[in-house]
Amino acid sequence: MPKLSSEENIAAIYSTLARAWGRQHWWPAKSRFEVIVGAYLTQNTSWRNVEIAMENLRSAKVLSAQGIRNVPLNRLQRLIRSSGYFRQKARSLKTFVKFLDRCYAGSLSKMFAQPTPELREQLLSLNGVGPETADSILLYAGQHPVFVVDAYTRRVLDRHGILAEKAGYEEIRAVLERALAPLASDVSFPSEGSKSISATIVPGTSHPPSSMSIAKRSPLVQIYNEMHGLIVGVGKNYCVKSKARCEACPLKPYLP
Repeated sequence: MPKLSSEENIAAIYSTLARAWGRQHWWPAKSRFEVIVGAYLTQNTSWRNVEIAMENLRSAKVLSAQGIRNVPLNRLQRLIRSSGYFRQKARSLKTFVKFLDRCYAGSLSKMFAQPTPELREQLLSLNGVGPETADSILLYAGQHPVFVVDAYTRRVLDRHGILAEKAGYEEIRAVLERALAPLASDVSFPSEGSKSISATIVPGTSHPPSSMSIAKRSPLVQIYNEMHGLIVGVGKNYCVKSKARCEACPLKPYLP
């Protein structure tokens, strides 16, 4: 295989995984606020632990801005205990709702109507919000065009000789966005709510379609959405931390 630039490699990886696995329907959620809560809870834990906490919040009828606003802190901590760091995360969720109330009168629509750089800066100023959490909120809840860099992204890019795993977050994000942006004009997706969207879980992901995964979004946002989901699939199923399973991985041809 001829030597490709970092951007060309990333574009080729996206095309290969998209052909192999199709739409990923990531992030799984029923509402924008559920995505936001999930973005906080998934820090330093597995998604399975997050799902347990989310179900606890849903059963307690507090999986909403009003619910988080009104639930006593100690009860919120108990409900999200499975996600780990539950005291810190409970305080962070309370802080987010206070920010939403103070700056946007409790309206997610008003919040997400802000320009991406401005809103990203505001989110990053909140306790408990780093770049990955802020970008997850922007991309998956707000449909803003930002790429989410996580541990899977770093590992996959490093092992394929594209970017070092220890490269800075913003450097990795910039390279991915440059590589993927040109693909947006050439990609079509099933119409939202289309019956042609399969309810079958496809390889590489562990979630069927959800209200948020099929929400209306621009082609660029969809590309970033899909690529992150595809990389999660690679990281979970093949590019595992302990020992890579390269033989069966669709990305084997791209190894250096």
